[in-house]
Amino acid sequence: MTEPSVDATTEELLDLTVVVNGVPRHAKAPARRLLSDFLRHDLRLTGTHVGCEHGVCGACTVLVDGQPMRSCLMFAVTAQAHEVTTVEGLGAIDSMGPVQQAFIECHGLQCGFCTPGFLTTITAYLEDHPHPTADEAREAISGNLCRCTGYQNIVKSVLRAAELRAERAGEARP
Repeated sequence: MTEPSVDATTEELLDLTVVVNGVPRHAKAPARRLLSDFLRHDLRLTGTHVGCEHGVCGACTVLVDGQPMRSCLMFAVTAQAHEVTTVEGLGAIDSMGPVQQAFIECHGLQCGFCTPGFLTTITAYLEDHPHPTADEAREAISGNLCRCTGYQNIVKSVLRAAELRAERAGEARP
């Protein structure tokens, strides 16, 4: 007796509602859809990049309730009760966030593939550590990989972003 074949194309689709960048977004997706794929393919938010697909490189990092999360390791269904912020939610060309502005000013990117993960990681880091030293900045970005830069300008970008955040908050420099 043979087993009935299972057609992978008939996988049940679930109705998902995920708050992304402050907006409830709806789509149908299988239960096993990764958050990175849900963002890129189902919601067409392609700023989140997928590099290693193992949670090692950090390119897919998004913020989940303000904390950095590797979206290639998280199922989209588990994001339903949480706030997800992608690189698109950090600011726009005409109203950049301080980390984005610092990356431009300090030449913190080259090819740009890893940049979305750095931007989200650093944004979360500066919330808890508003005045980092260069060594602390290096430690903060140590979980994100870049093949192009050598990291010096990324560290400078972290420090500059901290300055910009302080300026925008009206703080005096430490």
